[in-house]
Amino acid sequence: MKKNSARVLTAVGLLSAISYLLMLLNFPIPPFPGFLMIDFSDVPALIAAIALGPAAGIAVEFLKNVINFIMTGSPTGVPVGHLANFAAGVTFILPVYYVYKRFESKKAMPAAILSGVVSMSVIMSILNYFVILPAYTLFLGSPAMSGTEMRQTIVAGILPFNLVKGIIVGTVFYMIFARLGSRMKKLAAAA
Repeated sequence: MKKNSARVLTAVGLLSAISYLLMLLNFPIPPFPGFLMIDFSDVPALIAAIALGPAAGIAVEFLKNVINFIMTGSPTGVPVGHLANFAAGVTFILPVYYVYKRFESKKAMPAAILSGVVSMSVIMSILNYFVILPAYTLFLGSPAMSGTEMRQTIVAGILPFNLVKGIIVGTVFYMIFARLGSRMKKLAAAA
C-alpha cells in the first residue's frame, strides 16, 4: 500500500511540475481579447485523471496554480486568475474522466473530450458572469461592466475562447493518449 501511495504522490508531483512549466508557455489566440491566454497545462492534469483518478487530476490542477501564484503572485494578493484557471481545468478534466471511464475505450475518448470542452465552456461562462468578472472589478480595480457588457464579453470572447482552447488542448491530449493509452492503463493498475 505504501509503495503505491508513494508512486501516486510522485506521479502527481511530477505532473504538477510539468503542468506548471507548460502554464508559463501561454500565448494569446487572435481574435480573442489579450487577457485570454491558452496553454497546455491541462494536458498533464488529464493524464493524471485518466491514469490515477479524478483526485489526482484535481491535485495537479491545484498544485500548478499554487506554484504559479507563489512564483508570480497577484497585484492585490487575491488569486482571482489562478482560481479561474483552477475552475476551468477542473470543469474540463472531470467530464473527460467520467465519460471515458464509462466506456473505457480509445473510441470513447473523443466524446469524452467533447464533453469536457462543452462543460468547461458553459460553466466558465456562468462563473465569469456571476463570480470571476465581478471579482476582477472588486479586487483588481478593473472597470466595472454593465450586465450587457459582461454578456457581450462572455458571448463574443470567453465562451468561444474556451471552446477553441478546449478543442486545441483536447486534441493534443488525444494525440498523447493514442500513443500512451496502454501505459496509462498500466500506471493505473499499478497505483
